[in-house]
Amino acid sequence: MKQSVFITTLLIVAFVLSYVIYEYMLPQFVKDGGYLVIALITLTIMVCTFIVERVFSLRKAQGRGSLAVFLRTVTQEINKGHIDAAIGACDKQRGSCANILRTGLERYKMLVQEGDVKGQKEMMSEVQHAIEEAMMLEVPLLEKNLVALSTIASVSTMVGLLGTVLGMIRAFQAMNRAGAPDAAQLALGIAEALINTAGGLIAAIAGILAYNFFTTKVDNFTYMIDEASYSIVQSLAEKLPGRSK
Repeated sequence: MKQSVFITTLLIVAFVLSYVIYEYMLPQFVKDGGYLVIALITLTIMVCTFIVERVFSLRKAQGRGSLAVFLRTVTQEINKGHIDAAIGACDKQRGSCANILRTGLERYKMLVQEGDVKGQKEMMSEVQHAIEEAMMLEVPLLEKNLVALSTIASVSTMVGLLGTVLGMIRAFQAMNRAGAPDAAQLALGIAEALINTAGGLIAAIAGILAYNFFTTKVDNFTYMIDEASYSIVQSLAEKLPGRSK
């Protein structure tokens, strides 16, 4: 619900800002592209907004400080048997990876305190399940707005193509008039076609590049979380009460 409200609000604000830019800030040769230029500016503003939002969100998801140092610290504390210290490191680091690992550590601590160690495999299965549930909550936050970026890239291409077609129609109408072709209308039609083509390509290229960049970044981050979770679960298994070394 909040996501739909955010996108709707962004669309309205971007459209109003685009209209102001079109009316008062653009040179005349760009305005010759027609009112579809407003739509293309709106899409470009939305792409830029989503890019900025994703940059800050992914930076926040990484938490404070180096992830490699954080994971090394958590592993060392677990190997020492200091589960509370490992949880404290997660609280200090924050971010998606820290949230997921903290969920597993807290579940492990609770099971140990309850004395539920009759089945080591069952216990670690519960810890793994808690980690998987935490990942199901965190991963959608990492992938937020990526579909919107992909959609805008596709729509921008179509809007630009529509402007191209309309401009060419105007150009052919100028050529089809009786007598000498209207050179001014012919030039205006060609200009409209080319400007909309350029605008559509700019928004589409920005959207595609941003989508591929953030998708790769999220995939790498998710893979790192999977590896870290597996390593932590194995370290916890070694520290189960009653487990022989």
